[in-house]
Amino acid sequence: MPTYKEVRALSAPDAAYLAGLIDGEGTVTLSRKHAGDMRQLVVSISNTELPILEFALLSIGAGKLTRKCTSKVHHSPSYAYAVWNRQALALLAQIKPYMRSYKRERAGLVLRDYVRLTPRNGKYTEAMRVERHAFEETLLALQAGRKKKPLQPCG
Repeated sequence: MPTYKEVRALSAPDAAYLAGLIDGEGTVTLSRKHAGDMRQLVVSISNTELPILEFALLSIGAGKLTRKCTSKVHHSPSYAYAVWNRQALALLAQIKPYMRSYKRERAGLVLRDYVRLTPRNGKYTEAMRVERHAFEETLLALQAGRKKKPLQPCG
């Protein structure tokens, strides 16, 4: 049976920094690893600065760092850090208080409902499947630009 790395306890400054990275360069979403699978929680950060993502991996103590393919010669190499499922939940629990974008709402929804709606054995009753689908739609509908407050005039 595989052993899973646990997310490290983050200091307040590190949690705030990682929250800022995820707010700005990252995502909190549900994604499929394989066609036909149920969506799984993923928290990811994409960046062209490898040391930033190495810091995330080292600080969190779990997840995976990968190199993205460059499609044009003049593009900078870019990288992605991702952490999935329960490890992502543990990370979100620590960084949510510092998040400022719509991703904070996504994190709150995930922290409240993901475990309850995701059986560890992957077996869903029809009622669970319906509730899970509604959860996914609600989460994915939370996007930047929705529920914007009107801009205040400067000066």
